Amino acid sequence: MAAPVISVVGGGQLARMMAPAAAELGVHLRVLVEDPASSAAQVVVDAPVGVASDEEALRALVVGADVLTFEHEHVPNELLRELVASGTPVHPGPDALVQAQDKIVMRRRIAELGAPCPRWLELPREESDARVALDGFIADGGGGDVVVKTSRGGYDGKGVRVVGSADAVSDWFAAVTAGGPTLLVEEKVPFTRELAVLVARRPSGEARTWPVVESVQRDGVCSEVVAPAPDLTTDEADRARAVALSIAEGLGVTGVLAVEMFEVRTSPDAEPTLVVNELAMRPHNSGHWTIDGAVTSQFEQHLRAVLDLPLGDTSAVAPWTVMANVLGSALDDVTDALPAVLAAFPDARVNLYGKQVRPGRKLGHVNVSGSDLDEVRRRAVAAAAMLRGDQP
Repeated sequence: MAAPVISVVGGGQLARMMAPAAAELGVHLRVLVEDPASSAAQVVVDAPVGVASDEEALRALVVGADVLTFEHEHVPNELLRELVASGTPVHPGPDALVQAQDKIVMRRRIAELGAPCPRWLELPREESDARVALDGFIADGGGGDVVVKTSRGGYDGKGVRVVGSADAVSDWFAAVTAGGPTLLVEEKVPFTRELAVLVARRPSGEARTWPVVESVQRDGVCSEVVAPAPDLTTDEADRARAVALSIAEGLGVTGVLAVEMFEVRTSPDAEPTLVVNELAMRPHNSGHWTIDGAVTSQFEQHLRAVLDLPLGDTSAVAPWTVMANVLGSALDDVTDALPAVLAAFPDARVNLYGKQVRPGRKLGHVNVSGSDLDEVRRRAVAAAAMLRGDQP
């Protein structure tokens, strides 16, 4: 039998990190990369160059493939529907993927599923009506700040703005008038921390979750992930996993789904509540810890899931694993720091993405596992700091 062929749209670090898992499983990985020097193209042999919106490139990508999957959501949904109609398995399918492409569609659907959501409103496309609606939403919430988002295209803090009046998004109203994506407004949730649940689900219905994690955001970008989330009660963890599973099943997601949540405590003694923030239907930054900290990584699990293979064990292999992102660097090349990092932290698992240095860019991450959370976190953060070229 020939090895299964998985075609992936997107040539970034997520596709790059699928490559070791594919090699171990004997799966042939084919990745559509935007540039021959992209992160995934450096490690994947079969890497045709093209963009996700190029119909010809996408049709060529799936020739002879067993399944098409993604490392980002920015793929024309109508084209995916045509591929499905012509017999190409697409996971996650277009009916599910649209929830990760359009925040308004997502909010509407997961509310129908009964998932806890923030108060939100779709803003009209006509600027005068949108201004009235936004100012009314702010007033209804007591006059404090709210969060305005573009319904499509936003990620890592882009397309998200905290505002106190309609005037603060005048430029976005103009963009909508010019044909840009519709805007939505959400209440600014008074959360105590951010949690994430990763779910893997295969077409035949089997689903598994990893331990619930805490993510630490800086400037709208994930900086650290602690697995499992500290001081999380069994009841809260069960509720978080149940919400994530209900979304995965209700939307028909196949592959890996990340459900980002806010934990809200009205008082130190109050039972915390959970509110769903965002969805991602692919391997996700909140799951990078699984490469070294779980029996089955999110990348191997995603490949298993889209091929409808039995899913792997998601148990943690250590009491704690901390992932620290390398966001930008003062070094010309982050690999310059490897001798010092590996000497100082021989237990650190360094994963670099082959990217040129730019301010704030995700260049890699470090995983450290162990039994003492404070020490594990200290070592992961310190190793990432060395890769950023931070002065001690």
